[in-house]
Amino acid sequence: MTWIGQEHGWIGAPEEIVTALSKDGFEECKREMTTSRRDLRPAGGLWQGVNPRNGSVASAIWVTRPAWHQAIVFIDIDGKSFKGDDGHPAVGRDPYNEEGGGG
Repeated sequence: MTWIGQEHGWIGAPEEIVTALSKDGFEECKREMTTSRRDLRPAGGLWQGVNPRNGSVASAIWVTRPAWHQAIVFIDIDGKSFKGDDGHPAVGRDPYNEEGGGG
């Protein structure tokens, strides 16, 4: 996955991103796909997961474009947008075990 600053999101395959979040301890609790295009490919989707170890919640919302093979994915962890290359925390950061964390 690659951060695209102009889009304020990640470009990548949604399954890749969901797999990365799952490997970081998030267990799926919701997944939805929307189909509204003529080619019947999903126009977008939503995935949510909870990390039972620390109670963190992750969400990934994606939008596909007909001419693109990958989607634009917006990732949110505990209500904060997960961004790239600008000092924001990486997926897998445990806010409850680091300085300034909640627990």
